[in-house]
Amino acid sequence: MSRIETKFKELLQNNSTAFVTFLMAGDPDLPTSSKILMELPNLGVDIIEIGMPFTDPMADGPAIQKAGQRALDSGATLEKVLNLVKKIRVEHEKTPIVLMGYYNPIYSMGVRKFLREAKKAGVDGLIVVDLPPEEDDELCLPAKKVGLDFIRLATPTTSPTRLPTVLKNTSGFIYYVSVAGITGSSNLNVEEVEREVTRIKRATHLPVCVGFGIKTPTDAKRVAEIADGVVVGSALVELIEKEKSMDDIKNYISSLASAVHSLD
Repeated sequence: MSRIETKFKELLQNNSTAFVTFLMAGDPDLPTSSKILMELPNLGVDIIEIGMPFTDPMADGPAIQKAGQRALDSGATLEKVLNLVKKIRVEHEKTPIVLMGYYNPIYSMGVRKFLREAKKAGVDGLIVVDLPPEEDDELCLPAKKVGLDFIRLATPTTSPTRLPTVLKNTSGFIYYVSVAGITGSSNLNVEEVEREVTRIKRATHLPVCVGFGIKTPTDAKRVAEIADGVVVGSALVELIEKEKSMDDIKNYISSLASAVHSLD
């Protein structure tokens, strides 16, 4: 059983919801990024998503685009991202780690080498936003062969006829993008999210995690009541952009974690 599957099983037994955070590796620099990521499990984060910086992040909004650029400016590379995962894994053996980004850096490294090194580093899953299901032979199926979950995005525009294709080779969990558009979009509509989560769960046994537009503990708690996981990314990245203190960042993460896990 993978770390991701084990985590969701554990949370289900405790009648709890997963709190998932996204941060860009190397933002604002590699030492600070490492320090923040290392703290996440201690603050109540159940699954860590780590961004792989890329020069042309077409699906990301301004906050994450700028985070990726800061990371690249600080010298972040895919090899250094994997080294960062290794460091986290030494201290946090059981916390699932998912890499999120684009195919180009992986292709440049070489798919076989990337998958080998990612598995060795302790990566559990991949979210590659620019590889559609029609190209599963490129990365999805090879990743699954080495034991890495390949996590797909579903959106408000994923039609009933398209959904089975999206779900076909997906594993780990489904990432439901609650707002149509780029990362960092707002206007979270919880009622609409609930309808969509229900629709997706009718079609799969996989957990459904919801992200995009979740910024406050109130948002997080409301989504936690209807989904298997709550993902917060842009709001965290914006704190780093604003050069907030480590204490401010930790307090914010803790407040979100408490909201997600307090469903009684």
